[in-house]
Amino acid sequence: MLELLGLGTYPAALYRTVLAHPGASVEDLVEYLHWPIERVRSALDECVRLSLIRPTWEAPGSLRPVHPDIGLQALLLRQEAEILERQKQLAEARIDVARLVDEYSGKQRELRHSEIERLDGIDEIRDRIEELTHSCKSALMAFHPGGGQSASSRAAGRPLSEVLGDRGVVMHTVYLDSIYNDPESVDYARWLVRSGNHVRTAASLPCRLIIFDREYAIVPVDPDASASGALVFHSAGILASLCELFDHVWEKAVPLTGGKRVRQPVDEEELTSQESAVLRLLGEGFTDEVVARKLGVSVRTGRRITADLMGRLGAKSRFQAGMRAVESGWLGEEQDAGQDAGQDREQNEEPDGSPEGTNVPAAT
Repeated sequence: MLELLGLGTYPAALYRTVLAHPGASVEDLVEYLHWPIERVRSALDECVRLSLIRPTWEAPGSLRPVHPDIGLQALLLRQEAEILERQKQLAEARIDVARLVDEYSGKQRELRHSEIERLDGIDEIRDRIEELTHSCKSALMAFHPGGGQSASSRAAGRPLSEVLGDRGVVMHTVYLDSIYNDPESVDYARWLVRSGNHVRTAASLPCRLIIFDREYAIVPVDPDASASGALVFHSAGILASLCELFDHVWEKAVPLTGGKRVRQPVDEEELTSQESAVLRLLGEGFTDEVVARKLGVSVRTGRRITADLMGRLGAKSRFQAGMRAVESGWLGEEQDAGQDAGQDREQNEEPDGSPEGTNVPAAT
């Protein structure tokens, strides 16, 4: 217990020994304690510094202990003074913490009451998504581009999905068709459906999007680097547009099937929804890399689809392919709606391996 008074293990043992053997010399202490003389001298110096041992005037070389009621009481008082000072410092720190909490809460309240809230970095995004998920009351809608979902994203999504389910919140989630290339992601999506939620897939998605109760919406600042930041929209006008976008995509998307579908032969004059998406994206001037990312497939797969379409159209360039696709009616409204979406679960080589960024929770 003497250690609590600031006395080390060795000095405490030496002090006890001197109390038992008043007048002992350094050599005696070496014999009593069975320590090297260096350890004895070091412990003795500490005891002298703390005013627990002093040399005798009557017998030079001998050591005399200070009475515990005096020596240890002094150490005790010193420790109590240090504790009081520490308590004072903690009280001052508590005041500073309360002030910082109040300032931070005030700033957060100001942000939450603004129509647009900026989130910087993946940690802020994850925290805000978790907060809005826990306050969600009736419906949660989400686009999840990027193909298959990562294991960490699925693990983060399950508990939040269960929290929503316990409150009766129903989720409507749209994944890319390329999710079928990842059996674990398909299993997770099927778990969502078994839990009472709704899952559909589409050939491509406009952006990553999560909408809570049609009252809050989160979108990335940069669709190509969603982990870098996000915006939370509260404005009724913006939310109405985002909800309309979601409803439009949801209507064209196809309900999740039990597993990967092998593409069935189609008429040469018809397109799958994935092929329609490729033609549309190429027509908008996107590169092979961007097209592949938007479809959630590898660049090699995206190029293979493009080459196949050009071959079927007898086109020697992308521009010519686009012109002939328009002339053939391949980019008409019905085709773009994905009339053969159910045949679109092509066995691509692999899903795009790009980071998922704000895909938290995977349940959304």
